[in-house]
Amino acid sequence: MTTNKTALITGASAGLGALLARLFAADGHDLVLVARRRDKLDAIADELRTKHSVTTHVLAEDLAARGAPQSIFDAVRARGIDVEFLVNNAGFGTNGGFIESDLARQLEMIQVNITALTHLTGLFLPAMVARKSGRILNVGSTAGFQPGPYMAVYYASKAFVNSFTEALWFELKGTGVTATVSCPGATATEFASVAGVDRSRLFKSGVADADTVARDAYRAMMTGTAITVHGFKNKALIQSLRVSPRAAVRSIVARMNTGDATGS
Repeated sequence: MTTNKTALITGASAGLGALLARLFAADGHDLVLVARRRDKLDAIADELRTKHSVTTHVLAEDLAARGAPQSIFDAVRARGIDVEFLVNNAGFGTNGGFIESDLARQLEMIQVNITALTHLTGLFLPAMVARKSGRILNVGSTAGFQPGPYMAVYYASKAFVNSFTEALWFELKGTGVTATVSCPGATATEFASVAGVDRSRLFKSGVADADTVARDAYRAMMTGTAITVHGFKNKALIQSLRVSPRAAVRSIVARMNTGDATGS
């Protein structure tokens, strides 16, 4: 049975985005799936439409383009869709020293991880507040609780997502709308290989199951929780950061963001 409520999910072609799409569809929610890769979106949309009898819409948009959030909003409005659940999942990282990195790629990361997320939230939130119903899920990271040498812009971008969402949750109290930030640690998705950190110490030290992370984020969103940190290990890490000297934190993170298959 469908709920006649719609979830818009960015980065829905793979990883947590695709898993979250499956969770929404299983609960009878219609979907607007957004990502660059139309072929993968079409395959997921067909699968979920057939399996769960939900309505699925596909928008092939690159959030690195400044006009993409407005294009998404306009397309949704043109189709007469009210977005009840906004999931800002799209994001990426890169590995290496900032000065050696491609500056254009770093700026694209800011555009996708920060600007597009903020823009989409700003476009869809007013209607949610007006009808006193809606939920926002932003995918942050445990990376956002510390500086990240060799992934400086990525860590900083997730610090923005974590902080922005917590503040938004507070501002929205009493409106009928909630904002949740999910803060996973290293997770078994294609993120690591795209970012070039799949052989780093961080990812070799153990990764979380993506299905479990997605379910944790989904539950937190549905209950209106401000922030969810997946797993005991990550919760302990966040607590240790409160009392650890910043110099030590910087050094440890730098080591975790480097390394090879032999652990050197």
